[in-house]
Amino acid sequence: MKRIEQVFRRLKAKGEKALIPFITAGDPDLKTSRRLALAMARRGADVLELGIPFSDPLADGPTIQAASQRALTAGVTLPEVLHLAAEIRRESDLPLVLMGYYNPILQHGLEETAREAAACGVDGVIIPDLPAEEAEPWRRAALAAGVAPIFLAAPTSGAERIRRLGRLTRGFLYYVSITGITGARRELPPELAAALTEVRRLVSCPVAVGFGISTPEQVAWLAPYVDGVVVGSAIVERVARLSGEALLKEIGDFVAALKEPLRPSGA
Repeated sequence: MKRIEQVFRRLKAKGEKALIPFITAGDPDLKTSRRLALAMARRGADVLELGIPFSDPLADGPTIQAASQRALTAGVTLPEVLHLAAEIRRESDLPLVLMGYYNPILQHGLEETAREAAACGVDGVIIPDLPAEEAEPWRRAALAAGVAPIFLAAPTSGAERIRRLGRLTRGFLYYVSITGITGARRELPPELAAALTEVRRLVSCPVAVGFGISTPEQVAWLAPYVDGVVVGSAIVERVARLSGEALLKEIGDFVAALKEPLRPSGA
């Protein structure tokens, strides 16, 4: 949890914003996921999201659904994702955030998941299908272990709910850019900038925006309104069609291009 807070503080002091790339753990395999994580850390990632494969990822579009299925077919489960996090942590101080659905975490045990995640060097967990009203047992377990429970807000949340989510979340508040599922989009809603301005007025924690963001130009447009930008499907698409050194180079170059507009000189 402290690593996430430190990153946002350090970047804010420099007038810089965080790049938060997402990959599905174990897609196409765990070894490649580790190499991708370290390559992205070298090329500009500030926080890394590792997706926990799940058979019914309700918030995700076809790209991440397919990645989850590939990882599940390879036998990747929550314990393997935790082991992957531990391997990455041995080689990098990059803050690590797991993003996964509630069922595997509940089945593994809330306290057990939180303790094991902390022991493996995980800094935060996002559970997109766990509403704040039902999240207190998980939130208590996560905080007790020193893991940030990161909550999501959406365009439909409303001011009072966003204020409440801002009080409950740790690390950052994840703002969903669209009323829909994940997936790279050519255009983002024109009203998104005004919505993000309002969200930052309502909460005191860092705000990161995700869902649909796929190009450096979109990142540049969003940078003035947020503390961080999450890019997932556009990276996962590349993982699906490339392999080996070509994959590592492509993802590294893409992450570097996404990060550039988030630096002070890129504003």
